[in-house]
Amino acid sequence: MSYELPELPYSKDALAPYVTAEVVNYHYGKHHAAYVTNYNNLVKDTEYADLPIEEVIKKTYGDPSKAGIFNNGAQAWNHTFYWHCMKPGGGGAPTGPLAEKINADFGSFDAFKDAFKQAGVTQFGSGWAWLVLENGTLKVTKTLNADNPLCFNQIPLLTMDVWEHAYYLVYQNRRPDYAQDFIDHLINWDFVSQQYAAATA
Repeated sequence: MSYELPELPYSKDALAPYVTAEVVNYHYGKHHAAYVTNYNNLVKDTEYADLPIEEVIKKTYGDPSKAGIFNNGAQAWNHTFYWHCMKPGGGGAPTGPLAEKINADFGSFDAFKDAFKQAGVTQFGSGWAWLVLENGTLKVTKTLNADNPLCFNQIPLLTMDVWEHAYYLVYQNRRPDYAQDFIDHLINWDFVSQQYAAATA
């Protein structure tokens, strides 16, 4: 089963000025597309060819001999998830059960925002900031390179890409500004709430 590059859930210029069409052309059209192509080529005619990509990520994590499959598979999956974590006119605050859970586990929505921004800003080098559900508790985590919560038996609810190719054309070295704008103007809380509802059903 080949993994396909998904259609974006919005037009390439819909997230401007924070994520511009130029950024999307490179990030989605070049980086994400390459991960998908490389992954499909690497798993072709192997034991992983017919497995769901999530299963392949878990099976190959930490195995140096499978690093190519893991890195391309995890990055393909991470980016698909990332695009859905944003929407035009996003940001604001969640509502309903997710909002209640954030207040319960972080103390307040502002405390969550501070923790999530800090995770993204302090991730050394390339990686990701995440909101995850682990053993019934919401946590903010960060991962290096292609690693993601699936590797650690966590359920991903939200991610922010902090590889330089996600923001450098607009923000240059100002990763904190990108992180703040992501939180304030881009997060698709409808999608995150759907992930939370599915995880707790």
